[in-house]
Amino acid sequence: MLKRKHMVLAGMALMAATSFAQPKYIFYFIGDGMGAAQRQIAEEYKKGVMKEDGKLLLNSLPFSAITTTYSADTLITDSAAAGTALATGHKTNNGYIAKDAKGKDLKTLLEMAQEDGKATGLVTTTRITHATPAVFASHNIDRDDENGIAEDYVKSNVDYFAGGGFRHFVKKGGELTSKRKDDRDLVKEFADKGYKTFVSEFSIKDYKNWTPKEGEKAFVAIEASHMPYEIDRKAEVPSLKYMTEKGIELLKQDKDGFFMMVEGGRIDHASHANDVMGTIYDTIAFDDAIKSAYEFYEKNPKDTLIVIAADHETGGMGLGFGANYFLKLNELKDVKVSVEDVLQKAYTGNRDEYFKYIADNMGLKDLTADEKAKIVKAMDLEDKDKNASEQFGGYSPVAIATTHIISERSGMQWTSYAHTAVQVPLAAVGDGAEEFSGFKDNTDVAKLIGKAMGKEIK
Repeated sequence: MLKRKHMVLAGMALMAATSFAQPKYIFYFIGDGMGAAQRQIAEEYKKGVMKEDGKLLLNSLPFSAITTTYSADTLITDSAAAGTALATGHKTNNGYIAKDAKGKDLKTLLEMAQEDGKATGLVTTTRITHATPAVFASHNIDRDDENGIAEDYVKSNVDYFAGGGFRHFVKKGGELTSKRKDDRDLVKEFADKGYKTFVSEFSIKDYKNWTPKEGEKAFVAIEASHMPYEIDRKAEVPSLKYMTEKGIELLKQDKDGFFMMVEGGRIDHASHANDVMGTIYDTIAFDDAIKSAYEFYEKNPKDTLIVIAADHETGGMGLGFGANYFLKLNELKDVKVSVEDVLQKAYTGNRDEYFKYIADNMGLKDLTADEKAKIVKAMDLEDKDKNASEQFGGYSPVAIATTHIISERSGMQWTSYAHTAVQVPLAAVGDGAEEFSGFKDNTDVAKLIGKAMGKEIK
C-alpha cells in the first residue's frame, strides 16, 4: 500500500514537472555555429584575459541539455535545415526554409504565436533574410532566394525586424546597394503597411532616437549585407544587445505578450573562417543580448521563458591540438580585426606591407622562421593561382595561414571550414524551463516551446 502511494505521488510530481503554464513572453536565442567549444573559449577569454566576471550567462542558467543537429538528408546540417527543425519541430533537407523534405510548408513557432495574438520579432547580426531568421517567417525551397524571402517578410506581419541585408529590400537603380532583379521597393511596401523603416547607416541616429509606441511596427536593416563582426563594429553601429533591447521595448507593449527570436549569426561566420577572436567577441556579444532578456525575465519571472539553442557547430573548433596541454589565450589579446571582413583583404601583393599589417593588427610582431615560411608559402600560392581560395573554404590562403598561426599560438586549432555533426548545448530559464534538460534532438526544442505555447507539434 505504501509503495503504491509513493508511485502515485511520484506520478503526480512528474505531471507537475512536465506541465506548462503557457508563458506570456518567449525569447528564443540561437547561436549560429555555437558549439560547446565556442561557448567555453569565450568564457575562458573573458575571465582570463579581459579580467571580467568570466561566467557567461548562457553557461549559468538552471536547465541545460545537449541536442543532435542532423538534417533529413545528411548528418552535417546547414543552417536552413537546422533552423527549420528549431522553428517547426520537423526535419528537412539542407537548403529548405520552413518546408518539409517534400516541399510542403511547415507552420513555425512565430506563426503559432501570431495565432495567439502575440507580437513577434526577428533580430540577427546577419542579413535578416539569412537562413535562421528566414525559417521563422518565410517558406522557400531555396535558402539562397533571399529576394523571395524578403517578399515573404512583407506579408508576414512580424512586428519587429532588425539586422542587416537591406540590399534585398531596396529597389534596384537607387542610391543604396540592391540585389533585387525587379522594380519592387519592399521598404516602401513596409512603410505603406504602417512600419517605421530604418534603412542603411544613415538611419542609425533616427533608429536610436525612436521611442517605440504601442501598436507600432518596425523594419530595421542597417547594412547592405551582414552586420559587422563585433571585433570590427564601430561604437555608433547598433549592437545585437541594442537591437534586442529596442525589440523588447516595442513588443512588451502588446497585452497578449510576445515571441522574439534573436540570432548571434556571425559566430558561425567567424568559425567558418577559423577566426578565433571573431568567434570569441561575437559569442560574448550574443551573451550580452541574452542579459537584456534575462533582466526582463527577472521583472516577469512567472510569465517569461528564455531558451538558448544552437543550430550546429562550425569549424570543428578544438581546444587543444598535437601534444599540447595548455591554452594560452593571452596570445590573442592583440588581435584587432576579423579574418573574413578585414584580414583577408589586407594582402594585395606587397609582402612587406602585409607583414607590417599583421604585426600591428594581429599581434604577430615576432614571427618565427617557420611561421613566416608558412605565410610566404601561402603568398606564393595566392600570387600564382587566383582560385587558390577554393582550397581553403573560399578564404584567402594568406589570411588562413595567418589565422592558423594565431590559433596554434593560443593552443587550439580547427578541423573544418564548414559545419560539423557534433552535438550542441541547450540552456533555458523561466516558466517551463525544466523541460529543457537531458538529451534532445533539435526538433524536440521546437516541440517543447510549442508545448509551452499550448500547441502540439506532431
